Order: sequence, then C-alpha cells, then structure tokens
Amino acid sequence: MSNIAIITARGGSKRIPRKNIRPFMGKPIIAYVIDSALQSGLFNEVMVSTDDEEIEAIARQYGASVPFRRTAETADDYATTADVLAEVLHQYEQQNQRFTFACCLYPTAPFITASSLQRAYSTLTDNQFDTVYPVQQFSFPIQRAVLLRNSKVHWFQPEHALTRSQDLEPAYHDAGQFYFVNVNAFQANQRLITDNSGGIVISEMEAHDIDNEDDWQVAEMKYRVIHNLVHE
Repeated sequence: MSNIAIITARGGSKRIPRKNIRPFMGKPIIAYVIDSALQSGLFNEVMVSTDDEEIEAIARQYGASVPFRRTAETADDYATTADVLAEVLHQYEQQNQRFTFACCLYPTAPFITASSLQRAYSTLTDNQFDTVYPVQQFSFPIQRAVLLRNSKVHWFQPEHALTRSQDLEPAYHDAGQFYFVNVNAFQANQRLITDNSGGIVISEMEAHDIDNEDDWQVAEMKYRVIHNLVHE
C-alpha cells in the first residue's frame, strides 16, 4: 500500500499576494503543512504541486518533493482542486508510480496536525469511504437561519422559529484543510466529495479560513493561543 500527500500551491494567489509562502508566525505558511504531513508517517511521498519557482524552492527546503511543475491549465483561477489532484496522479502514473490513497492538502492550513491526518486515514480505511475530510460544527443552529430581503427578515425554516437550540440536530461544514481519498474511487468519479464520503470533527480552534488580512491576523492570534506562544 502506497500513499501520497499532495499540497496544492500555485503562485498566482490574488487576495493575499504570495499567500502560500508568506511568513506565518516566523516561517512560510506552507512549511506547517509539509511538517504535519511528514510527521504523520502516513506517506511514501510528500509533494507540492506548483507552477512557481520560489514556492518550489521553499517546498524542497522544508522536506517536500517537487518532481514536476503544475501545468498552465491547472494553475489558473478556474482549475478545481480535483483537477489538480487528477493531474498529479496522472503524472506519477506516467512515471509508473501508483498510489492506493492520496491526501490533498491546502498550503494555507497551518492548523493541520499529524494526528488529524492519522485520524482521517483511519476513518477512511476502516469504513471503506471514498473520501474523508475534516468538518466543524456551525456555531449557531442552521435550522434557525434567516434571510434578509430589503431589510426584512425571513426564516429559512419557519417551523423551527420557536424550537430550542438544544433540540436541533447539529450541522457541520467543510473545514477547508484537506481531503483524504481512495485513489481508485477518485479516479472513477473525479470528485472529492461523494455519497460515500466521511468526516472527522475538529473544533473551532483547529482551523481558520484565511482569505484576507484580517483573517491572517486572527489566525496568528489563534495559533498563539493554541501553542501558548507569547507575542513579543
């Protein structure tokens, strides 16, 4: 059984320039993801898929391989994560290398841990899922969400307007960190999330979307709290 970690890191990030290698708490943000993948002990290969020379150099510096560059087709704003994963697996197959399981990790997810990767892998293999990924519980019941139209509030589900929060089933969302996939299943349907996907639950403190400067600052504050670091 052979496993690969694929970290997707193109050079053309728009909202935060050079986002994938920007210093986060003292080192390039992608380094945290590489470290966690290596420390998990799950992978025969930890590679970075990139079209960028500087990202390639930093990836190699922190222990990842970059056996080939990403093509222009999967480095634009419209390529999906599934497109990148499919391309990487195909390129390895061209070199007569096949993998049983693959994990696609986002380079700006510094809260990924070796233990969460191990937990996802166990969930994937024990349950024969197509894919497994981390999820977080919504902080407020989605059954009591409201819609705002012309300043007027409307219930999405009026039948739950008076339902106690503790009586509503918890709902979860994709934490946006990684997808662990069965390679055969992925290549058959070309989808990261299927009707046979599983999830592992992580806390609110174990992930943070980073889409703008405010997100970046909050993520660093959260990281300091988790790791008991003092800001100097």
